[in-house]
Amino acid sequence: MTDLVRPGYDAVLLASFGGPRGPDDVMPFLRNVTRGRGVPDERLSEVAAHYLALGGASPINAQAMALRDALARELSRRDVDLPVLWGNRNWTPYLSDVVADAAGAGLNRLLAVTTSAYSSYSSCRQYREDFAAALMDSGTVGTVRIDKVRPYYDLPGFLQPFADGVARALADAADNGCGAADVEIIFTTHSLPIAMAEASGTAFEGRLYVSQHLAACAEVMRRVAAGRDDAPTWRLAYQSRSGAPHIPWLEPDVCDVIAAVGGSGRRGVVVVPIGFVSDHVEVIWDLDTEAAEAAAAHGLWFTRVPTPGTDPRFVAGLADLIVERAVGAGPTPSATALPARPRTCPPGCCQGRSRRPTTAGTDSAEDWAGSGYAQTVLAASGIGAAVPS
Repeated sequence: MTDLVRPGYDAVLLASFGGPRGPDDVMPFLRNVTRGRGVPDERLSEVAAHYLALGGASPINAQAMALRDALARELSRRDVDLPVLWGNRNWTPYLSDVVADAAGAGLNRLLAVTTSAYSSYSSCRQYREDFAAALMDSGTVGTVRIDKVRPYYDLPGFLQPFADGVARALADAADNGCGAADVEIIFTTHSLPIAMAEASGTAFEGRLYVSQHLAACAEVMRRVAAGRDDAPTWRLAYQSRSGAPHIPWLEPDVCDVIAAVGGSGRRGVVVVPIGFVSDHVEVIWDLDTEAAEAAAAHGLWFTRVPTPGTDPRFVAGLADLIVERAVGAGPTPSATALPARPRTCPPGCCQGRSRRPTTAGTDSAEDWAGSGYAQTVLAASGIGAAVPS
């Protein structure tokens, strides 16, 4: 295989996590998400309560459709003739169905953009495995190829909406009697098992998940501080921890940080969901509900900065990555202190414990990514080691 960049694609595939469309979907959806982990329904019911409290339908589907449409308009504006498809990992429309439909329409070379911006097993490599599984399930191995754009946490169009949101939040804080010295900026992202976070990147890099977030936070605050002499302090916290209590995950939890701020004499917190691209349930519940309640319990002024969503600058940044790969344009530079990720995943990047099927229709707890069967599927699909990520 020599054409790693694969200039010229038939379509863009926007891949998202997926979410329930109504109350009856919630438990089946959560069983999909946790398949192979042995999570009991009693635990899933606790999470289901969050979805049901918000009406039972996740906003992530509408947000993905809006991003798909905005991206299609931006590509059309640039005279890039690529339709934008949309598929989910865990609910309809499933990736396998979208890939089958694409193949039926003669769209065999797909360039994937995911709704995860950072490097880790769950936010990057697992998507690649999902693409391989979709090819297997749709019977299109060897017919359809799926490449994936690199992690994009460092795009100016991803970071600037957060910077603008922090600036507006500080202005709101001032209007409510909280100067910059009274406020703590708390950036949040999804917690991961520490072992997975340490395995993000290659064996020589390590911990890319954390370092990328810190670099993104620092760049946002650099932009916020420009022209100010009173920039507040900030830190990175984590949210949405799940899994067995005995397994160590990234800390501190955002609510614990809020409690500490409440005991420090400061008067407000600005929460910035830097790890997310849209305001889905984990943002709305964990931050707008639980974090807001924690702030109120400690007498703190609270606001939450919105995610980029369909901000034109974010959409344009994703279009830049598509053009970079589809027509061989120059690389999109990093806006952070870290260099941009390569267009192709290095071998062994972001290893993790996979639950992908080892045979059609079955689940296994073995490391699917390392099995000979998996490598055959990945290589046949063009998504194996040392090919586009």
